[in-house]
Formats: sequence, structure tokens, C-alpha cells
Amino acid sequence: MRRCSKPACARQAYATLTYVYADSTAVLGPLATYAEPHCYDLCQTHSERLTAPRGWEIVRLEPDPAALLPSIDDLEALADAVREAARGRDETPYVEEVHAEMVEVNRRGHLRMLRNASDS
Repeated sequence: MRRCSKPACARQAYATLTYVYADSTAVLGPLATYAEPHCYDLCQTHSERLTAPRGWEIVRLEPDPAALLPSIDDLEALADAVREAARGRDETPYVEEVHAEMVEVNRRGHLRMLRNASDS
């Protein structure tokens, strides 16, 4: 849980504030996925009360409510991750069969050392 960047505020972060100095613009948008060094996380109260210096403009980006819901891609990625975790470490997923002329010499995790059968 990230907290509001305002001093003495212990509330949960709700939005992220960034500045575009070249355009004299403050951009307030949905909470960023990761905390960035030049961005400020604000709670809902401080984001609603935000004012900009004289001559500056504030751009408020509202999140798309539909984008906050899980998508089919999210669910498929989650299912794939669960399948891969359940598969175990010794299996090699999505690897083509070793050619008949190749022999597996050694294995370390998902890596295999192969050599030609004729070199034996």
C-alpha cells in the first residue's frame, strides 16, 4: 500500500501527480502502477483539493471504469501462470522433441546439453 506524499498524511494513495515543466502543466491521473521518483502519490482528499501555481494548468485524467475490470487477457494470463506453476520444474514446456540424431548429455533446470549421437 502506497501512502500520500503530503507530509503528515497517512492516507492511502489514490492518484499520481506529475509535472510537465516545459508546458507549465500539472497532470493528475490514476495511481501509477509503480512509484516513480519524480511523481507524487496523493490521497483522494489531497487530489481533489489540488491547486496549481499562477499561470499553470491542471489536467485531470479520469480512469476508464471499464479498464479497471479484469479482461479476458488478464484471466488467460493468470490461468497460464497457474498451469506453468503446477507443471513443475523438471518438465520442459513447449520444447520440440529431440531429433533422433541428437542425444541429451546433461540437464540443468530447463537447459539441456545435446550432442550428435554419431560423436559417441
